Amino acid sequence: MKAIAITRPGGPEVLQVEARPDPVAGAGECLIAVEAYGINRPDVLQRKGSYPPPPGASDLPGLEVAGRIVAGDAAALAAAGLKLGDAVCALVAGGGYAELCTAPVEQCLPVPNGWSMAEAASLPETFFTVWSNVFERARLQPAETILIHGGSSGIGVTAIQLAKAFDARQVIVTVGNAAKAEACLQLGADLAIDYRAQDFVAEVKAATGGHGVDVILDMVAGPYVERNVQCLAEDGRAVIIAVQGGLEAKFDAGLVLRRRLTISGSTLRPRPVAFKAGIARALRERVWPLLESRRIAPVIYRQLPADRAAEAHALMESGEHVGKIVLCW
Repeated sequence: MKAIAITRPGGPEVLQVEARPDPVAGAGECLIAVEAYGINRPDVLQRKGSYPPPPGASDLPGLEVAGRIVAGDAAALAAAGLKLGDAVCALVAGGGYAELCTAPVEQCLPVPNGWSMAEAASLPETFFTVWSNVFERARLQPAETILIHGGSSGIGVTAIQLAKAFDARQVIVTVGNAAKAEACLQLGADLAIDYRAQDFVAEVKAATGGHGVDVILDMVAGPYVERNVQCLAEDGRAVIIAVQGGLEAKFDAGLVLRRRLTISGSTLRPRPVAFKAGIARALRERVWPLLESRRIAPVIYRQLPADRAAEAHALMESGEHVGKIVLCW
């Protein structure tokens, strides 16, 4: 099969097309003929050598794919209501940048009715991540408020739409420019704060009447942690899912005590199949109907041929995109 491999740690140019042996599905797995795959920030980190795949995972990058099942564990497929030839999208721990990819059957979801393969490939990584962190870990409730950092990212546009679909009272995002702010508002955000020109702490307090937000989804960390604590309402919950701003943080621990705040974090890639399977079941039940009705829509910034992964990585690192970057074989 053709695959896009990381030939050495470095810039986008180290991504090269290679011939690789076809993977073989093991117990509980299926083999997907990949038609489209999504680009995510962890792929960039892996390419740079700072985010190695978990033990047992493919060394090829790629955490989400869409395509058709061409082989697999018959019993596992039957138990999941799937069969050979079915169109699915899947969350994987690696190997998505290839013509063929194995996936745990329990991490496969049907392509929503009426969706293209490119659209379906934009779903798994962001939807699994947002559901797990915003709704399961941070327990966002109807009528609560949420602050989403990086509102125009793939994670951000997913979080905006899901928060609104599940009746959040106010969705606030931070973005890097006016164009991204407008894009987030069009998706349903109630307030978009340009972090380069505005103090998001002051803006959040003004927007909430000094109350603060109930939930924060943070992919920055570093100096944002201290400011997040200042933004949280009593019993507020902040979840850190990436550390683009750095590993070290300081904050007022007294404020955490007085307001009974919770600061937590998680990474999804190394979690066991059983954990991800639980997320998949919740998405199938709670979110897939919203996708099929187009109440939640894909946000694809650019679609490229599969062998132009280096260009896709450069685009992601430029920060100009809104939503997802998807490549198609």
